[in-house]
Amino acid sequence: MSDSLDQRPMKFSAFLLFHRPDRSNTIKEVYDYNIRVADLLEELGFDGVWVSEHHFRDYGTVPSIFTMLGYLAARTENLRLGTGVVVLPLHNPVHVAEQAAQLDVMSNGRLELGIGRGYQSIEFDGYAMDLSEARDRFDEGLDVITGLFTNDTYQHEGKYYRTGDAALSPRPLQKPYPPLHVAAVSPETVERYAKRGLPILADPAAPFKKIKGAAETWHRIAGEAGHNTAEADLVVSRSVWLAPTVEQAKADQDHFEAAFDRSRIFNEKSAPIDSKTGAVAKGFEFWEGRYLKGGEVGNDFRWDQLEVIGDPKRVIGQVAMLQEFGYNHLMCDFGSTRHIPFDEMSKAITFFAKEVMPAFR
Repeated sequence: MSDSLDQRPMKFSAFLLFHRPDRSNTIKEVYDYNIRVADLLEELGFDGVWVSEHHFRDYGTVPSIFTMLGYLAARTENLRLGTGVVVLPLHNPVHVAEQAAQLDVMSNGRLELGIGRGYQSIEFDGYAMDLSEARDRFDEGLDVITGLFTNDTYQHEGKYYRTGDAALSPRPLQKPYPPLHVAAVSPETVERYAKRGLPILADPAAPFKKIKGAAETWHRIAGEAGHNTAEADLVVSRSVWLAPTVEQAKADQDHFEAAFDRSRIFNEKSAPIDSKTGAVAKGFEFWEGRYLKGGEVGNDFRWDQLEVIGDPKRVIGQVAMLQEFGYNHLMCDFGSTRHIPFDEMSKAITFFAKEVMPAFR
């Protein structure tokens, strides 16, 4: 990748998990807090906001991602609206295509459609769905969605989904359809979707070395398949924290980690476990142990290999590194799993917008 920061402008968005830190907060309070953050992102000139979908846990409290983004669409004018991500196997793909098209029309063409196969056993068990089928369901669902987007009428007869002779209405404003982003970082998954020219959305829990390899693999495979990689938006999600000094950033990180009960997030409910066998589900071998180990890595590892964190000079350097890897869109997680008062969160996001983003515009 180019050494020049201005070869291609870096895009900056923020990820909203809508996490409920404890039962002292109502879900309405969680919604109100995150909606205020989205309003702030619009005010500060961020490129977009991404909302997560989760089910049956306080980890994330938005089961209907298009409903929340539709509400945010009415409150904003410029933010791109990202699904981060639609857990595709849990939905009828025809309905996903319809909702995506409707939101794209309502938002005047601002939808970014992030999709993934999911991984949390509690969600698949709650839907009485076999987690080992997730990849196959995802691939077939993706075919249905793109088929509906790109054909006047579309008919599908598959293993998991069937349609009649369906004509999508409304149709999305963006042509041929809203930008698609596939959650991926494992080599097999990256290669699979690079061949189709579908940009990846890199996982925030994968260290720099792995996301570097994922971007390199994607650009190589997509290029060999004849896709225009120069215009593809590769998104990388990172935990982001900016402080006036390196020393303060390290102290903030220590404070966050000391007060954070990681086992509430990384546990058997979140692990990709097949409830029939008790073992890691088929297709999830790359992540074996990641969630059952409780996500326990030291602060030095987080500082050096995982998080975008430090003073402005260090953080600008890290963002430039991600750009050199081959990503041109940073999805910032400004502490979505931590209980940060809004005033403090507002100051942190504003500081990032003023000190880091201008270096890449």
